[in-house]
Amino acid sequence: MTFHMAPEQGDTRPSLVEGLLARCAVGAARLLAQAPPERIRVVLERALRGTRPASYSEAKAARDAVLAVSLRCAGPKACLPRSLAVTLLCRMRGTRVSWCVGVLRRPPFMAHAWVEAEGRMVGEGRGERGDSEHFSKLITVG
Repeated sequence: MTFHMAPEQGDTRPSLVEGLLARCAVGAARLLAQAPPERIRVVLERALRGTRPASYSEAKAARDAVLAVSLRCAGPKACLPRSLAVTLLCRMRGTRVSWCVGVLRRPPFMAHAWVEAEGRMVGEGRGERGDSEHFSKLITVG
């Protein structure tokens, strides 16, 4: 059986300024993704201080902007840089999402990183694939 895999795409194309901000967030996220988990947690905790919670629509718009400017972040195995880029882009806008890392509760083992806003996973496909109750959260920031 063959499955056709296409990268995820955002719903809209960002404006010039939004695109530049998203590219900056993606670049910073790629660097941050190389750090150990504890370092990522500390950096995000400091960065997110003094921000207001993002609404689901604000977080989804940030995710769409990241996907529009980065094919790498749109790939199926890019959850860490994608979630970091969305978190950083929201921070640039003065808001924060909850950045989460976890594992599936049942086999097969799968680690995943995602963002949540208003208590919901943001844009995780398949009917918000993301019922976060399918995952055991190991790290949550925000």
